[in-house]
Amino acid sequence: MTNKVAIIASNGGLFDAYKVFNIATAAAATDQEVAIFFTFEGLNLIHKEANGQLPLPEGKEHFAEGFKKANVPSIPELVTMAQEMDVKFIGCQMTMDVLGMEKEAFVDSIEVGGAVTFLEFAKDADVTLTF
Repeated sequence: MTNKVAIIASNGGLFDAYKVFNIATAAAATDQEVAIFFTFEGLNLIHKEANGQLPLPEGKEHFAEGFKKANVPSIPELVTMAQEMDVKFIGCQMTMDVLGMEKEAFVDSIEVGGAVTFLEFAKDADVTLTF
């Protein structure tokens, strides 16, 4: 039996990215079906140019060195890992329209859809998280 995990990523900082992709890859590694809906600033997490340079909260810059020392994968590496584990990425059409962004600005293989697209996946999810 496959369980489903539905995640909404609406914030675009480095801490948010680690929360989203750590949960998503952990769930996928335990044979759960995972979808992430990226909206508002959360689109930064899958933006080709932005996701390698996400900001840390002010005063937390020392975490960057800790991530390196602990061999924590970078966000682009976690994105690739999640995609290889069949985590579904849904980019918010409304936010992309508001910001004038095209699908090509984002990592490959994303689906572009609205809230209805995400709700269709999330309606029978066992776990729903928002970051």
